[in-house]
Amino acid sequence: MAAPATQSGSLVCVGLGMLLGAHLGPRSRNQIEEADVVFVAASDALVELWVQQIRPDARSLQPFYADGKSRRRTYAEMVEAMLVEVRAGRRVCAAFYGHPGVFARAPHAAVARARAEGFVASMEPGISAEDCLYADLGIDPGEFGCQHFEATQFLLHRRRVDPSAHLVLWQVAQVGDRSLGRFETGAPYRRLLVERLAKDYPLEHEVIIYEAATLPIDAPRVERRRLDSLPNATLHMHSTLVVPPSQPLEADTDVLAKLVELDEPSRASAGKPSLFLVSS
Repeated sequence: MAAPATQSGSLVCVGLGMLLGAHLGPRSRNQIEEADVVFVAASDALVELWVQQIRPDARSLQPFYADGKSRRRTYAEMVEAMLVEVRAGRRVCAAFYGHPGVFARAPHAAVARARAEGFVASMEPGISAEDCLYADLGIDPGEFGCQHFEATQFLLHRRRVDPSAHLVLWQVAQVGDRSLGRFETGAPYRRLLVERLAKDYPLEHEVIIYEAATLPIDAPRVERRRLDSLPNATLHMHSTLVVPPSQPLEADTDVLAKLVELDEPSRASAGKPSLFLVSS
């Protein structure tokens, strides 16, 4: 349970969105402009430079990353860097690309830690890669349903997959990395993923490698290929694997019969005239 906010410092984690300069909302921009200290973490150096046009004193969190260094340690160091300034009584804003709460451990951990220590802490949403994915691929998650998993978590655990819904696997380039220290694994690890997916999908089933555009001059990457060709695909840290449905929705006839039975009294009463009691 978080302690009551009694300290003078504060923290807000905001989302920059995916497309440079175009996805930043007015609330998040105001937080960046008004904060005493601004941190920024973006996958593209141009995004950080753009933030520095708003706040020339913005501090990059990217140097905490290093090849071979566990991301657990990286995130812990990021959180501590933010909390040092909060504890000093400053209004801190940390700007993360996309949505600060979607596949972003450090913002969640920083907000939780700040609240536990008695500081005001909050999160402002942003446009995430998931939002861009729905728009670029023309997917409505309400049509067939949509399942989202982090790729390594999916591989390491017995997750139930519904082949009649969309399956979205995030951070697929690092699939199988138990050290959390690599930016990419490789073809042998992807073959394990293909073996797992082959339990629910045909090897010839078409999958999509997706990457959201981050610059106005860029186009999103939408690469369609067979599932069994995935090990040889070019993948990046921000690549997402989308597996479209391979089976139609299967109706539950038992539930349907019960619903018909429940609807019958309503239909019967709808055909009867209403009775009104009139007092004399």
